[in-house]
Amino acid sequence: MLIEIPELLSSETLQHCRDVLADAPWADGLITAGTQSAQVKNNRQLPEQSKQCQVLRNLIADALNRNALFLSAALPKRIFPPLFNCYEGDHNAFGNHIDNAVRQCPISGQRVRTDLSATVFLSDPDSYDGGELVIEDTYGRHAVKLAAGDMVLYPGSSLHRVEPVTRGTRLASFFWIESMTRETERRRLLFEMDMAILQIRTIQGDSEPAVNLTGCYHNLLRMWAEV
Repeated sequence: MLIEIPELLSSETLQHCRDVLADAPWADGLITAGTQSAQVKNNRQLPEQSKQCQVLRNLIADALNRNALFLSAALPKRIFPPLFNCYEGDHNAFGNHIDNAVRQCPISGQRVRTDLSATVFLSDPDSYDGGELVIEDTYGRHAVKLAAGDMVLYPGSSLHRVEPVTRGTRLASFFWIESMTRETERRRLLFEMDMAILQIRTIQGDSEPAVNLTGCYHNLLRMWAEV
C-alpha cells in the first residue's frame, strides 16, 4: 500500500525547515547505513545529535500528530525519530535496498519495527532533476517525486531506491513507523474502511449504517491492534 499525503507541512513550517537546513552540518549518509545499503548509499545526512535535527524532528512530529490521513493509514504505535538527508553534487543517489526490519533509536535505545517507511519531500520538484523515489512492490514499480511538504507512505519491506540527482538539491525527511496493525493487508483493509465511513458520513451524516460500519471498524481494530 502506497499512500501520498498532501501538504503534511504547511508553507510556514516548510519554510522554517528550509531556514534551519540552510546552515546544516551535513555528514556522510553512511552513518545510519546497514551492511547491504552501505554498498549503494551515496548521500549526506544530518547528524542526529545536531541542534538542527532536534528542531526539525519536533516540527515533523507535530505535523504527523495533526494529520488525520496519516493516523488512519499508519495506525502508528511507535515512530522512529525523523532523519534528514540531502542529495546533490557527488553525493546524489541511493541504490536498491530494503530497510532494516528493526531500527534502534541511539538516543532512547527504543526499538522500532519498520512496518512502514516514510519520506517527506522538502524541496520543490522543479528545483532539481532526478531524485525520484522508486518503490517496487507486488503492484509494480512506482516513481515518486512529490511537491514540497508532501509525504509518501509505503511498506518497509519494499525494495526501493533514490535515482541520481543531476541538477539542484533534493532535501527530504525520512523515518519509519511501527503500526498497531502489523499485517499490511489488515492495515489496508482498515484504511479503506475508514475512508469509506468518512464518505458515507459526508453524504448521510451519522446515519444508522454509518454508525454500524464505524462499530465494525473499531471491533476489527480491537481484534487486530497491538498496543
